Order: sequence, then structure tokens, then C-alpha cells
Amino acid sequence: MVMKIFIRKHLLTIIFAVIGAAGGFTYWKFVGCESGTCVIKSVWYLSTIYGLIFGGVIGNLAEDLVNKFRKGREI
Repeated sequence: MVMKIFIRKHLLTIIFAVIGAAGGFTYWKFVGCESGTCVIKSVWYLSTIYGLIFGGVIGNLAEDLVNKFRKGREI
């Protein structure tokens, strides 16, 4: 029950985080760093984690904007 409420409340952030993780993995797969000297791009899990974090931050900002817009329309 608590998890359902959490997911509904933060759905936009979760969606953006998943898209960011997929983007980070895709970036590693197609761009990557073959020599292994690039810290972020050399291993798949680091680029995926960075994408996840970046997507989550963008999703959280978008969620805040949507909530402010909804709150402004109710008044």
C-alpha cells in the first residue's frame, strides 16, 4: 500500500530515471571508450548509473514544475 502511494506520487521521476538509465547504457554501447581510460564511459554500469541519476534529477524538476502548475490552476 505504501509503495503504491510512493510510486504514484513520484511516477514522473521514476519514468525519467529509467529513460536516463537506458540512455546511459545506450551511450556506453554505441559511443563508449574502447581504451578503458575514460572513467564514466569505459564500463557499462557507470554510464548507466550516471544516466539514471541525471534522468532522476530532470524528472524531479519536471515533477516539481507539474505540481506547481497544478497547484496554481486549483486556486
